[in-house]
Amino acid sequence: MSGLIGREKEKQLLKLYIESNRSEFIAIYGRRRIGKTFLVTETLGDKLDFDMTGVINGDSAMQLTSFALSLTQSGYTGKRPANWIEAFSALREVITARGNQQQVLVFIDEMPCLDTPKSGFVPALDLFWNGWASRQKNIKLIVCGSATTWMVDNIIDSHGGLHNRITHEIHLHPFTLHETEEYLKANDFHWNRLTICQTYMILGGVPYYLSLLDNKLGLPANVDRLFFSDDAELAGEYERLFSSLFRNPQPYKDIIRLLTDNKSGLTRKEISSKLGKESGGNLSKMLTNLENCDFLRKYNVREKKINSNNGIYQLTDFYVRFYNDFCRLHSTDSHYWSNSLNTPKQNNWYGLAYERLCMAHVQQIKQALGIAGIRTEYYSWRSKQSKPAAQVDLIIERADDIVNLCEIKYSRGKYTIDANEEAKLRNRITDFEQETGLKKAIQLTMITTYGLNENAHSYEVAASLDMNALF
Repeated sequence: MSGLIGREKEKQLLKLYIESNRSEFIAIYGRRRIGKTFLVTETLGDKLDFDMTGVINGDSAMQLTSFALSLTQSGYTGKRPANWIEAFSALREVITARGNQQQVLVFIDEMPCLDTPKSGFVPALDLFWNGWASRQKNIKLIVCGSATTWMVDNIIDSHGGLHNRITHEIHLHPFTLHETEEYLKANDFHWNRLTICQTYMILGGVPYYLSLLDNKLGLPANVDRLFFSDDAELAGEYERLFSSLFRNPQPYKDIIRLLTDNKSGLTRKEISSKLGKESGGNLSKMLTNLENCDFLRKYNVREKKINSNNGIYQLTDFYVRFYNDFCRLHSTDSHYWSNSLNTPKQNNWYGLAYERLCMAHVQQIKQALGIAGIRTEYYSWRSKQSKPAAQVDLIIERADDIVNLCEIKYSRGKYTIDANEEAKLRNRITDFEQETGLKKAIQLTMITTYGLNENAHSYEVAASLDMNALF
């Protein structure tokens, strides 16, 4: 099926930017396979006046050849560029030939590939934009790149000639559950919402990964085909993913592995200690890079006050988590996932994955609670006194002096609170109040898959949501 599913906000922004009465430098970035190119080509289509793509792992000569071919397709008949200064000079000729065209749309995809060692690409781009293009009124330069760290360091947060030259940036994130459901329905998948949630827990909202699903198979058979069969399509994606994003991927994979093994998350100090790295600028930079790639997220913690300096880093990329939990040490069973159905190991994994699913859809939870218009802070909390240490992954602190303390539970039917769990929940609320000193009303909020059975032990629950709230 062709056509762009979801991305309504991003499509509207892109259209708004190119209809302005000034030149625009628009940077679009996000993890590999997220749909950056598709967003541009489907939104702008044949309106593009110049469209070229960097060659993955190509040398400088290959990049210049690709650029030259695109120049020819755009009507350029001059001398073939020998370097990037000449290449952008030729692009200037192409744009000038358009005369007083209302907008001239220039799209350079996979731009980080063009910056080969000693190629002089970035200074040439700087000269093209600052020396000429930015002073025109009709040039819309759109650049994309999967190498998110390069895009941020060299374009978006550049400290060189391109400093503060980006007029707009679009960070393209994974699909939400709602967009994932739209995509699957549009491609003739007749799956219920629990199955769609489970799909998201494994693949995340990455359009390319979703495109590999076969609607003639159930989810377990699809997972076996993509991850555990001979020549499984997504088994080798992990290495390609990190190699495409980072020039030295191993330190990043070390952090990912560490956070995989510590499912409740770690502070920067704990990461530093466990990896034996200094907790300084280099580690902070790597953590920021992983955040920019949507691999992990930093959650503030609540102590006597909300503490961002001691925040908890948790792994949030669903594909990366699944790969590390089940595929890193490859099973010889080509039907591993189907043969693991309803086992304690798989059910426990789904339980933890459902917590991450809810954390990825906090805005939808706020909407379902009727507090979307109220200013909130959301964070995690770890007890420093109770043993074993109690932890609440999601607490929503509201400007109306109410706190939603969210307990997230995964089950294949309605969830039932028994006497033992009631006591744990009550103690958790008490510990939270005492340790934080927070003088606000605490509302215990249950987020389950199919809802909550009301019984003698559920009266502490002030609000109950099911998985439909996440859509």
